[in-house]
Amino acid sequence: MNFAFSDEQEEFREMLRRFLDEKSPTTEVFRLMETAEGFDAAVWKQMAEELGLQGIHIPETHGGQGFGFLELCIALEEMGRALLCAPFFSTVCLAANAILNAGSEADKQALLPGIASGETIATLAVLEKDGTWDAQGIRMEFQRDGGDYLLEGSKALVTDGALADLILVAARRPGSAGDEGISLFAVRAGAKGLRVTPVDPLDATRKLADLEFAGVKAKLVGEEGASGPALRKTLDQACVCLAAESVGGAQRCLDTSVAYANERVQFARPIGSFQAIKHKCAEVLLEVESARVTAYYAAWAAENDEELPLAASMAKSCCDDAYQRAAAENIQIHGGIGFTWEADPHLYFKRAKATETLLGNPSYHRARIAEQKGF
Repeated sequence: MNFAFSDEQEEFREMLRRFLDEKSPTTEVFRLMETAEGFDAAVWKQMAEELGLQGIHIPETHGGQGFGFLELCIALEEMGRALLCAPFFSTVCLAANAILNAGSEADKQALLPGIASGETIATLAVLEKDGTWDAQGIRMEFQRDGGDYLLEGSKALVTDGALADLILVAARRPGSAGDEGISLFAVRAGAKGLRVTPVDPLDATRKLADLEFAGVKAKLVGEEGASGPALRKTLDQACVCLAAESVGGAQRCLDTSVAYANERVQFARPIGSFQAIKHKCAEVLLEVESARVTAYYAAWAAENDEELPLAASMAKSCCDDAYQRAAAENIQIHGGIGFTWEADPHLYFKRAKATETLLGNPSYHRARIAEQKGF
């Protein structure tokens, strides 16, 4: 196993970093997070047409670039570093992967080219009120009405749910339990009976919405009642993507902490020369590097489809903790200014806190690890 990236992958990282430094400076993050859309449509189009990011790991036969999961995670790490405001995670890491894992060849041909071209913004609706990020938490049931499928129920805190043109919805066959009977359905924005309510999030850089379905007609994706394993795999892959994003954000927090500590002078000395500040930075460095290794291993596991559930939970829990620590210490090192609206550190702190709850918090994933190891 070789964790070193190839020269081409490193060139891709550098190119993407230059692009994001130009298109997603903190001033632009502050501007976009205050808008209802939460992203710049022109930049989104440029990401698709010039860089091919939305289709980076989608096969060429379905309109994508045909690269692998490692390249996707490199992109997520750089996006996390820049705190990019765009529906990339929901569209590519959730919806596109769900279609790749659960959809038939016809479904892929119908749905993936629009995502890869940037024309379609999509998301995956799984979580329900008082539910969990697993099959047990899915209570929404689908009904058959002749040849139509009807959805009745609700989904909570759907990432970019108010922006999406395409919503993939997980629902189960009446009377089924666990993984059995779960199906995936495609619903278009504006469908009759669909009510979308934007939610005011802690992290305004990632939009959320609650969805209500009242007899909404939906198109089946894949085979009826057989999408449970595909949904599990999709959520594990999304955990790996979030882990990579968190590594990028945590590294940015460490970098800004060190830079500020070297610039801020107190008692005629840079505060970075004080032992307490040195220790904070050193401890964060250890956590960030440990998280990076875990995230890269999980990306390798996702690329090769080996031990993915275990690797995904390890990465999600470890990277959540590292991001939280790095973001909190960044605020402490900046002092009172760190949490003011004009300063950057609070943006990363809120993203870290929101990411912690998305797809399950560290305690949830450590319980999964224990279960998988038979503890």
